[in-house]
Amino acid sequence: MALLFAFPFLYFRRINRRAGFEELVVMQKSVAGLTPEALARFVRLASRTVRLRGSANVLVTGNRAMQILNARFRNQDEPTDVLSFPAPAEVGFAGDIAISADLAKQNGCQLGHSAAQEIKILALHGLLHLAGFDHEQDNGEMARREHRARKMLGLPMGLIERKGLPTARNNAHGRRRVSRQRNLGRARQRVLVKASPISR
Repeated sequence: MALLFAFPFLYFRRINRRAGFEELVVMQKSVAGLTPEALARFVRLASRTVRLRGSANVLVTGNRAMQILNARFRNQDEPTDVLSFPAPAEVGFAGDIAISADLAKQNGCQLGHSAAQEIKILALHGLLHLAGFDHEQDNGEMARREHRARKMLGLPMGLIERKGLPTARNNAHGRRRVSRQRNLGRARQRVLVKASPISR
């Protein structure tokens, strides 16, 4: 994703030799109390908790970049808190998650927890989407899974649970997965570029 390198950033990269992919956490915006390494550890733990097949890359960025992604992939010209980009199943890589640090700070403050905790809540939500769940169509299955995983990981109220609460950004805000059919070609290109096999 060219957007990744348009801004200065901190990152953590780990080669997952067993899966044959690199795992990447990029923080274009810093978040108090959260390093790229700590977020990468959380994402690995949360991935195991939700039984995600394959690894996930995470981008923590600002509202402007999220607005660009939301407009490009969902035709909604507004910033959003989290977007999930599932990879094609045959690639063996789960996909990418983009998170707005700006909205995480706002929502965390309004809900009484840190921005670092909010980033983790958003990452968990994105991982569930990468695992194939869709809270808009699954009769509460994703909400139950998110609730269980959140409790196991020691996180405060999840996104689906707070749906009716007034927050800085509680709209139809991009938690939905980007359509596999519409973006399959783009996703395949992005995955092959960003998470190419180690065998090179």
